Amino acid sequence: MSSVAVIDYGMGNLHSIAKALQHADPLAKIVISSHQRDIERAERIVFPGVGAIRDCMDALIRLDLVGVLRAAADVKPMLGICLGLQALLEYSEEIGHTRCLGVLPGRVVRFADPLTDVRGARLKIPHMGWNQVHQVSHHPLWQGIEQDSRFYFVHSYFAQPALPQQVAATSDYPGPFACALARDNLF
Repeated sequence: MSSVAVIDYGMGNLHSIAKALQHADPLAKIVISSHQRDIERAERIVFPGVGAIRDCMDALIRLDLVGVLRAAADVKPMLGICLGLQALLEYSEEIGHTRCLGVLPGRVVRFADPLTDVRGARLKIPHMGWNQVHQVSHHPLWQGIEQDSRFYFVHSYFAQPALPQQVAATSDYPGPFACALARDNLF
């Protein structure tokens, strides 16, 4: 039986994620936790999140999870979702300059303001709604997901990795931006 730790630092829809994981693997042991021991024992890690990066990093520091997450990112399969992905980079421009975990080289940047489409019409920030995702690298997590499938987005910031080969997928708003990254055991 595999075990998955869903990181609970007070930000994210943790129970929906746990239910989706249980649906994907009914035999897996899913643990929602903010305890180092649970993260260290788990075979896989899911790092979700919504909200502001500074609040995320403050919570990780307060809960003493920074070191255990960095260590887990070196050796365990880890899925960062939304803010969980952004926190894996070096820093974010959100709320000034927020230092992140630094697991992946790169930064998180805000969409330009004003943002316009090719006809000059103003686009809303945050980018909100369904958008196509174009897979640019092969990865086991893409299995069963058709090229250019639609995913739901709600964000004003996006990942800008330092290494282009770590981009696993892009979406457009209005131009391409990285919406999925991958490196070894990280997605």
